[in-house]
Formats: sequence, structure tokens, C-alpha cells
Amino acid sequence: MAAEMIKSAPDAAGLAAMISRASEQTGEGARGLPPVERWNPPFCGDLDMEIRADGTWFYMGTPIGRAPLVRLFSTVLRKDEDGRTYLVTPVEKVGIRVEDAPFLAVEMQVTQGEKGQVLTFRTNVGDVVEAGAEHPLRFEIAGENNELKPYLLVRGRLEALVSRAVMYDLVELGEVVDVNGVPMFCLRSGGQVFPVMPEAELDVLSQ
Repeated sequence: MAAEMIKSAPDAAGLAAMISRASEQTGEGARGLPPVERWNPPFCGDLDMEIRADGTWFYMGTPIGRAPLVRLFSTVLRKDEDGRTYLVTPVEKVGIRVEDAPFLAVEMQVTQGEKGQVLTFRTNVGDVVEAGAEHPLRFEIAGENNELKPYLLVRGRLEALVSRAVMYDLVELGEVVDVNGVPMFCLRSGGQVFPVMPEAELDVLSQ
């Protein structure tokens, strides 16, 4: 069975080779990303793979140090309606563990477009994404220290956590905007306004 084959892969390189061969079976996705949203393979169990909060990928307890392998795995990721994240090929779907978000936004560029300011992010796996209507930003306040955690929708239901260094640059671009009668600290990109928090709660960011 396909699941037995994948689970028997002795290392990340062997797993990558299996996934690459399976993805090529459809003849699609030779350029760009594979069409994982269109594939509907059977669930074949869980795989001993984890994406840590710092963006490090582990396979069978060992960090995957080769960037090309991580990039390949990232192209066949899918988060389904059940909230779980899977590696998906045309013939199988296996569950993996994600500590926070599957991707990490590690760089940001600020430019001006037809609709005003555009925030473009680069992820740790090489995706380049412009925040806007199709790729919204959302924000959480988490932990005992009221840590601001921005997330960017990359594709499907997969998000990138904005790294701490980039988050500080991001917050510098914020402004107060009236949203439904409430003064909100917000960010703009691609003609969209993304509320962060009420202006009255801005002290949280300085903690």
C-alpha cells in the first residue's frame, strides 16, 4: 500500500523522492505548485513529520536540513476542513503535526501600487505573497505576555506566521482607522484594511 511505502522511507530524501514520483503521475503541476486542492486520495494514516513553531521541519525526529527537500514537502501540504494538515499526492494523504503555522514569513517589502501600499512577504520555503483580498492578514494576542502574532494566508487554508523581526517592522506601518465606529489600529495592503486591535488596547503591543 502507498501508506506503507511512505512510512517505510528511511530518511527525508527517500520520502521526497517518493512524493515527487507520485506527484508526477498526473502530469500536472510540472510548473508551479501541484494542484493538491483537486486531489482526493484516501487517508493513509499519520506520518512522523512535524513543523515546529520556528519553521524547522522534522522527519522521524531528525531536523530536515536540506532546503530543497523542505520546499518540495511544502508544495504538497494541504489543510483540510477538519483543521489538520496533510501531505497530499494523487494516490495518498498522510497527516503531519504542525505546532503553530506551517510557514514562517521571514521578509517583508513595502511598495506602492494602484491601490496604495502593498506588503509583500517571503516565506521560509520560498513563497512570495502580497497581502490583500486573496491573502489576508489576521492577528492574535497570545500567551501570558500578550504577544502579538500576525498570520498571512498563503494558499488554501495554509498560513504563515510572521516572524518576530518582521512583525516589528509590520507594526511600524500601522495606523488608526475608524471601523464600524470603533477606532482600530490597522494595517493596509492591496487596497484592504486589516484590523489588529482597538486603539484603546495599543498598550498591549508595548509589553
